[in-house]
Amino acid sequence: MPSLFSSHQLGGLTLPNRTVMAPMSRVRAAAGGLATPAMAVYYAQRASAGLIVSEGVQPSLVGQSNPGTPGLHTDEQRDSWRQVTDAVHVNGGRIFAQLMHGGRVSHPDTTGLQPVGPSAVPGEGSVFTPNGPRPVPVPRALATDEVPEHARSYADAARRAVDAGFDGVELHGANGYLISQFLSSNANLRDDRYGGSVANRVRFAVEAATATVEAVGAARTGIRLSPGGGGIWGVWENDAVELNTALLAELARLDLAYVHVTATADDDVLLRLREVWPGTLIVNPAVPGGPRPAGPADADRWLGLGADLISFGRAFLANPDLVERLRTGLPIAPVDKETFYQGGDAGYITYPAYRHAAA
Repeated sequence: MPSLFSSHQLGGLTLPNRTVMAPMSRVRAAAGGLATPAMAVYYAQRASAGLIVSEGVQPSLVGQSNPGTPGLHTDEQRDSWRQVTDAVHVNGGRIFAQLMHGGRVSHPDTTGLQPVGPSAVPGEGSVFTPNGPRPVPVPRALATDEVPEHARSYADAARRAVDAGFDGVELHGANGYLISQFLSSNANLRDDRYGGSVANRVRFAVEAATATVEAVGAARTGIRLSPGGGGIWGVWENDAVELNTALLAELARLDLAYVHVTATADDDVLLRLREVWPGTLIVNPAVPGGPRPAGPADADRWLGLGADLISFGRAFLANPDLVERLRTGLPIAPVDKETFYQGGDAGYITYPAYRHAAA
């Protein structure tokens, strides 16, 4: 069984360990969706991870979900990210950009545009806006001939990401956002070639991945999935095994760098996906929004079950030196949830590395 601290070949990258910093929204971008010097510090502090996956980055204005999130749909945004990728690389790290189109999980107060989705079905809950939380609005259902341009938006953002120095990109196909909405059995009520059957519901994800591979190469393209949907933003997949095995069969033809799955389904479902996916599998063992972050016992368990890499979310927020803490058995510091989205440096770049007692 591989160790969490053994190396792994991921496309053209040699990862020095099998820890992945999971993508986590921190909503600290500057006006215009620009990356900032503080973001460069934040990611550089965590460069000892085998791989960093950035917070969700919108590939288009209509794809922006929350205020304060960064983008990769303008040249100015692309240029602003170079300080981040340079800082990570100088500190010996590797970083992929997560490309996240919010679809129906957005609001006109944030973008000035009506959100779009596979069907005119609203998500559940409230979305952040510049004017405070607002109920998720009813999206405009995309016309059939509009869908391909939204698939291509991931590829266009991927080109900018690579130009900005990212080592690759991860398509956000999880957690109730646009790709997840197309996969869903309750958010996608279409009766055209993008809805209805499993083959049709996976089509958008496959087209987005195909366009991205054509743009930047398979070795630079991964995808994140939340099998079953987990009810996040009201999204469910009532045929999770059939749907996700069909999707992975299509993605396997593209030879993607990896598939990254979250613990939104029973172990039996995730193990079935391990059986059918021939490439690198990243598992995030923590239940999204669950009571505790993933820890070393979870990592060892999933490495034993066949995962290649283990992603950690909340544990990386409060522990920039998480890899060393895991390696040496040092305490894992708790995270202050009040600072997740508040902005500013506190609870962002102020968490220290472990301080050893004086001799």
